[in-house]
Amino acid sequence: MVKRIEYGKVKSYGQIAKEIKKPGASRAVGNAIAKNPIPIVIPCHRVVKSDGTIGGFGGKEKRVDIKRKLLEIEGLELK
Repeated sequence: MVKRIEYGKVKSYGQIAKEIKKPGASRAVGNAIAKNPIPIVIPCHRVVKSDGTIGGFGGKEKRVDIKRKLLEIEGLELK
């Protein structure tokens, strides 16, 4: 599902959980995404919190600046 998020678009962890028929599993989606070994090929930077804030990246909050930069390159500015 994450790989299908188009360039310049984002989805929330909850939206992805619903797409895989597991509503309420947004935390599990986040945990799975945090373990992504190839974050550019599988664009986990395009997954954000339901309130529109960026959240973590690569399993670490301190890498949010990288996630923000990738989204800015795609033409997005988030909270």
